[in-house]
Amino acid sequence: MDREDDPDRHSERLEPDDARILSLESAVIMGHTLKLNVLDPAATVLDVDSLRNSVAARLAREPRATQRVDTSAPDPRWVEAADFDIADHVRRRPCGHGDSRAELWRSVSALMAEHLDRAKPLWTFDVIGPLADGTEAIAARVHHAMADGIAAVAFLDSVLWDAHAAPPSATRRVPAAEPSRLGEARRLPGALLRELCHPGAASPLDRPITGSRELAFAVAPLAEVKAIGASRPTRATVNDVLLAIVGGGLHHWLIRADRAGRAHGSVRAQIPVSLHQRDAVGSSGQLGNHDSFMNVDLHHDEADPLVRLDRIRADTAQRKRLDDADELYDLFHALGRVKHVGSAARRLAGSSREFAVSISNVPGPSVPVSVAGRRVAQLFSSSEPALHHALRISAISNANDIGIGLCTDPTALPEIAALAKCIEASYSALRDAARA
Repeated sequence: MDREDDPDRHSERLEPDDARILSLESAVIMGHTLKLNVLDPAATVLDVDSLRNSVAARLAREPRATQRVDTSAPDPRWVEAADFDIADHVRRRPCGHGDSRAELWRSVSALMAEHLDRAKPLWTFDVIGPLADGTEAIAARVHHAMADGIAAVAFLDSVLWDAHAAPPSATRRVPAAEPSRLGEARRLPGALLRELCHPGAASPLDRPITGSRELAFAVAPLAEVKAIGASRPTRATVNDVLLAIVGGGLHHWLIRADRAGRAHGSVRAQIPVSLHQRDAVGSSGQLGNHDSFMNVDLHHDEADPLVRLDRIRADTAQRKRLDDADELYDLFHALGRVKHVGSAARRLAGSSREFAVSISNVPGPSVPVSVAGRRVAQLFSSSEPALHHALRISAISNANDIGIGLCTDPTALPEIAALAKCIEASYSALRDAARA
């Protein structure tokens, strides 16, 4: 074949993980994540044309930003979008002028329910507002086939946020020596037993979903969350504290939603774990998906919030010490090479009997960031629910706060705003207990 006619010359196959995520898209699964940048109020309206010019000038840093997915061949490929127009990707979205929070949440919920256009690159920045108080926001949607949570943050840093002084980068984790096949065989059963093979009662969050979406958000001060973790006899991580807060909020919300007032049984959470740094050539800024998971009981029915936190910390510490996420990543990729076996293993891992809710926590900017000179006052993340998992919880840090995003199908789980309030009340209860 002449090189000029070689299809590989101007295209690139999607990585297996990215192609699998793309294949999950359907009438009720949109496939994208959303990062909501809430800007400080201002007297002047954000100039969308100027924002377009700024973003367009930086797109060369991210090749995927001007590529679309070609699915005409058996294997989907990234190809250049010949008719790329920045106006298709950076645009203003009309919004009402009523109560700022309610109007903003409604606009973002509508965006979560819209598919990204497969004929174009799989991202958009929608400018929402101004609202009555002068607030404007930028809802950044990025398809999961293009980037996972950490890579999506790197994408925003590369093309949306103003240049800023970044703190010294954390020391990269050095990949461990390749284990022997015998050693791997000995470790895998333990990881499987800890993370899977725990079929529980029917999940209270296992509801049929449609394409409708409703979002709500909660905020917790990052310094206080760290102080809570540091106050324990054995230090708990920020993520441990987040899980304890969510567990308490879910408990009260589930009881409130249950007309009989019954508490539900064990609620296990699946915690996505990014493995970008384990790859020899990878980095947190590399687009694509390099994720695994671990499953943790939220101990949501434990009345003492500090006991709940200590139990969660013990569970997560064991899983991290034994590298369960790495083991499962390798296992699923090995099984994926065997016809039908890989898909069966993923069905097991995704069963509502194995976990009830997915809770992700992505590190956002550790210093204040801005867009067009306006500070990003709040940053939230949202990922969509899945079949048999009608609630999804996503957290992201932003300088001094942690934004917690809740996403559901309101026809399956109404009153998601009440859960946001329960989570904030759970944070207050845990903070007060730690101070006592």
